[in-house]
Amino acid sequence: MTSTDIEKFLRESVNQEPDAESGLDADELYGLYTSWCLLNNVEPETPDALWTALKGRGISPGSNHLTMKGPVAADYIIASAPDLD
Repeated sequence: MTSTDIEKFLRESVNQEPDAESGLDADELYGLYTSWCLLNNVEPETPDALWTALKGRGISPGSNHLTMKGPVAADYIIASAPDLD
């Protein structure tokens, strides 16, 4: 994963909300990342590669204050919703 990709993912997909009780858990964070990859035509990395890249920026996948934002958040939420047919 390039540092440009991770920076773009973070800039376009998450907000740091220090007042948030809890942030995104590992599954939500990886799901958001894969949605971002699909929307940006980027091949997703493994979860371990994403965790390494995030930890290098001081972000823990299990303990953070990140919230979703933007079109990627909408894509992730719709993709995660149970089938309502």
